[in-house]
Amino acid sequence: MKNLLKLIIATLVVLVAFTSCNNSNSSTSGALSSNVAERVYVPPGQHDSHYAFISGGYSGNVTVYGLPSGRMFKEIPVFSQFPTSGYGYSEETKPLLNTSYGFIPWDDAHHPDISQTNGEIDGRYIFVNGNNTPRIAKIDLLTFETTEIIEIPNSAGNHSSSYVTDNTEYVVAGTRFAVPVPQKDMAIKDYKGNFKGTLSFIKVDSEDGGMEIKFQILMPGFDYDKAHPGRGKSHGWFFFTTYNTEEASTLLEVNASQNDKDFVAAVNWKMIEEYVNNGGGKMMPTNYAHNVYDESTHTATSTMKKEVRVIDPSEVPGALYFLPMPKSPHGCDVDPTGEYIVGSGKLSANVTVHSFTKMLDAIKNEKFSGDAYGIPILNFEDVLAGAVEQPGLGPLHTEFDDRGNAYTTFFISSEVVKWKLGTWEVLDRQPTFYSVGHLTIAGGNSRKPDGKYMFAMNKITKDRYLPTGPELEHSAQLYDISGDKMELLLDFPTHGEPHYAAAMRADIIKERSKKIYKLEENNHAYVAKTDDDVKVVRNGNEVHISMTTIRSHFSPDNIEGIRVGDKVYFHVTNLEQDFDVPHGFAIIGQNTSELLIMPGQTKTSVWEPKQVGVWPFYCTDFCSALHQEMQGYVRVSAANANTPLKWSLGEDIE
Repeated sequence: MKNLLKLIIATLVVLVAFTSCNNSNSSTSGALSSNVAERVYVPPGQHDSHYAFISGGYSGNVTVYGLPSGRMFKEIPVFSQFPTSGYGYSEETKPLLNTSYGFIPWDDAHHPDISQTNGEIDGRYIFVNGNNTPRIAKIDLLTFETTEIIEIPNSAGNHSSSYVTDNTEYVVAGTRFAVPVPQKDMAIKDYKGNFKGTLSFIKVDSEDGGMEIKFQILMPGFDYDKAHPGRGKSHGWFFFTTYNTEEASTLLEVNASQNDKDFVAAVNWKMIEEYVNNGGGKMMPTNYAHNVYDESTHTATSTMKKEVRVIDPSEVPGALYFLPMPKSPHGCDVDPTGEYIVGSGKLSANVTVHSFTKMLDAIKNEKFSGDAYGIPILNFEDVLAGAVEQPGLGPLHTEFDDRGNAYTTFFISSEVVKWKLGTWEVLDRQPTFYSVGHLTIAGGNSRKPDGKYMFAMNKITKDRYLPTGPELEHSAQLYDISGDKMELLLDFPTHGEPHYAAAMRADIIKERSKKIYKLEENNHAYVAKTDDDVKVVRNGNEVHISMTTIRSHFSPDNIEGIRVGDKVYFHVTNLEQDFDVPHGFAIIGQNTSELLIMPGQTKTSVWEPKQVGVWPFYCTDFCSALHQEMQGYVRVSAANANTPLKWSLGEDIE
């Protein structure tokens, strides 16, 4: 009996020790057993270490998230009207959405990229493409507001955009859909040999970031999918993936997958720039909008441009080559050294990597396998650096860390695979949920990436969140990549349909973010800087109201003498100057949207009263304890009435 008791006690001791050991390990190993929540938790009052700027796809805008928390801080309106702030509704911002097709208040935003200096992210601007109505927009990161949009002529499906060179000399815009250039009425079956693609190089002013189309390269009628600039040793070159080198115009899922290889187009933009600076190229008549927001007048203007310089690459020998790439490539990615060009053939079992050094040697020694419309095609074997053998199914996009590793997304097998540059060895793989498209590493498309976080943007959410109907917000998943193995830390929903994102350390820009908006710098045509500037002026059936707003009242707050049929312009100036005190404005029957007037800013809303009566207006943005009292009235009389035009600044109208 004593022996049995001893055996039971010994067994219990072993079990307790084993359990204790397991509990000890559970806090330090494994994504689920470790305290992952602590690693993404940002305590109240503290800031995230990184910004992520995520494209909204069909939302037309860009969203700003913090990492590692996954909190969405802001939606920046770019190509789409935005009732939250009145962007695209106010008279000052409407011109930003003007195009040669008229006022287009929507687009399909795909690929943001951050400005760079010496190949490193400098945090000045975000550039992002409009894919549907071809456009490139610039967001100023001092204010996180869109300040310029330029339309891209001779283009359709502005997809291989917008990527910047090492010193933000250029941002590119490559067309996805070949079209007749210039446009004309012709049979679609005559596509082959007649339709063209264009690669647009947009010069960026080094002082203020202003954009101008420097030149367009007229290309064969392939589809130009993604792009990235050379950097370091390959600075001065740009690389674009192509598909549909078959030049099919129907049933592309079959007919554009016939060739064993498509191409990466390698463009020596430095050579073409010199050619252009010496007067090369031809000016082609066209029509496109260039829209610029003036920070001083708080008003955008739209200018229609009537010509663009077009380059025939056959006139610049040595400026353009095709590198064969396994069929239907998507991503076109260049590592931080500028040596390796990674192409992801969606229908290939491997991830193919070309060498820039070998490319230059092949060009020098004329190792060509033929040409396409006069553009030399380099021998595949002569430019091949290596391949990652059968790493997954459906490779799409690759980014890089600061330790010589690459990370590639696989759409079909729903995973991210980590591999080593130079040895092409697969080091790790982690599943995504589900059908991942692009991934982002902070600075992963620059010469100096940050190796802390990677996040994947998935196309299908499935069961990751509470169900909200047939269209769920897409899932992003944050991974810690600082160790040998990737570790999933967080799921967070994203708005719209993200395609690509750009990310950076927060310290690069958060201290530079504009905090004070000086009222004396406001040069709007209808600004009212004090109550002495407040006025109501009639000009025929137009009435212009120069109004001020401050916590917690409007001046004027009562207006009479407005008539049915008038066109009333409320020019509202926010007298606050601290960055976090906007004011709102809305009035019954306003058929645009409310306005958010930022500190020190003037914005204009048009109201066309249709009915006789007394109609209230009010502040839509909660600004103080007396926010509810921040209101006023407009008296509207009949169209033929003689009611005098009067207003009050706090007293009754007599």
